[in-house]
Amino acid sequence: MSPVSTELDRRFRDAAAREQLLDVAYDLVDTPIGTLLVAGTERGLCRIAYDAEPEREIDRLAHAFGVRVLRSPRPIDPARRQLDEYFEGERQRFDLAVDIALLTDFNRRVLRELARVPYGEVVTYGELAARAARPRAARAVGTVMNRNPLPIVLPCHRVIGANGKLVGYGGGLERKETLLRLEGARL
Repeated sequence: MSPVSTELDRRFRDAAAREQLLDVAYDLVDTPIGTLLVAGTERGLCRIAYDAEPEREIDRLAHAFGVRVLRSPRPIDPARRQLDEYFEGERQRFDLAVDIALLTDFNRRVLRELARVPYGEVVTYGELAARAARPRAARAVGTVMNRNPLPIVLPCHRVIGANGKLVGYGGGLERKETLLRLEGARL
């Protein structure tokens, strides 16, 4: 693209977001653990995806939230800034609105409890199930963690097996370990 075309494209994307003509804005965010696709609706952050194939994620976002999905960096800037601060060790808690309205009540309850797990600490699937008032639902909590639409911000990496081992993580166990070490968690 020519510099003029690039500038016009940027202005178009910014205007679409500013005029609230988008169902979902997204951008790709480089982090120490790889490139993340970060997306949000007007209600808040709705998706963070590891190793995303943008076309597949765009299709998923359009199916879930509406067809007006556009790469528009400006609405994603607050999330990008907070993720940068987190990876630089300057942020321990995210202050971002999240859009998890499409999830089931149980999933939302589990993710709300997950958000309360402090930086640098871990909890077992069973403990998280008990906190969500479903003490026998450890496996179901594991499924919620596997399908967590907002890893890192909703810190599913802080959930470990009953035996204290790192088990299961949608972004891979290496990333889970990296995030826990970044937070200074005792493994």
